[in-house]
Amino acid sequence: MADHPARTLSDLLPRLERLLGRIESLVSAYSEGRDGRTGQDGRTGQDGWTGRTGQDGWTGPTGRTGQSGASDDAFAGSIAFRWGKRTGKGCLEPIVHPDLVDLVDLFGLDREIGILDRNTRQFVRGMPANNVLIWGERGTGKSSVVKGLLARYAGEGLRMIEVRRQDLMDLPEIVDLLWDRPERFVLFCDDLSFMEDEFDYLELKALLEGSLSARPDNVLVYATSNRRHLMPEKLADNTFRFSPDDDEIHPQETVEEKVSLSDRFGLSIGFYRITQDTYFRIVRHLADQRGLDMDTGLLRRESLRWLQRASGRSGRVARQFVDDLEGRLKLGESP
Repeated sequence: MADHPARTLSDLLPRLERLLGRIESLVSAYSEGRDGRTGQDGRTGQDGWTGRTGQDGWTGPTGRTGQSGASDDAFAGSIAFRWGKRTGKGCLEPIVHPDLVDLVDLFGLDREIGILDRNTRQFVRGMPANNVLIWGERGTGKSSVVKGLLARYAGEGLRMIEVRRQDLMDLPEIVDLLWDRPERFVLFCDDLSFMEDEFDYLELKALLEGSLSARPDNVLVYATSNRRHLMPEKLADNTFRFSPDDDEIHPQETVEEKVSLSDRFGLSIGFYRITQDTYFRIVRHLADQRGLDMDTGLLRRESLRWLQRASGRSGRVARQFVDDLEGRLKLGESP
């Protein structure tokens, strides 16, 4: 007597699942490293990260774990990533040589670094923490501090993803990749600002707060900007008078919209122009780091002369001076 059809089907299902699992493994292995080759600057990490393959760019995470060649340990091979586009589709590209900064090399920012360090420490240890907006004058160390935090806490599971302004519309897709990951991710938006007629900021605004979709606990946003509120502000914004050139009935609502984005960052920290003494401390520190043996008085005079041609006192200007000084000394020229 023939077996019951339902019983026969139940016997076949486990075999079919095993067969599908083997096919899935073969497809995943093929997509992660075609012919076992990697590009010139690619690498196959000990945690299963496959570097560049052929001409198609990175075979990295482009979907949820298990899809598009992304292995469970894809994020373990690098600590820094950049969101990019390959053939019109977004993907995470590992940054092979991240520009890491030692926070002890940053002078005049003790208070600011202390606040950011505490917030980041809370985050990597699974405690409540805030999204951060770092604003201030150019060259004052805003980006350097963020990169320094990655260097300090990468060993505790911190990972950083650089997201450019033109890619903010992909934020939902990026966040979807990071759900249920054990690592802690900072989405780094550097030099961020918007014009009044641009609307890319809406996705960032929704991610920070206000969207129906929840944000995973392992994701924060750290943004830097030269603008305190990320958008241009007009003198008329600070008055309640109607402008004769403005046809808007409720101009104060426009002001509220402008500041609503920056208000969604729990921490807003200003970086200001450093003093002349702090500027020279940075110069002296960099010169000593590079083994430039020069009389302190001469070094100070040269650094101040350089400052007269620069845009202002900042750590960036100090580094540019020391770069120039080191090059001249190696050419055998006297300062």
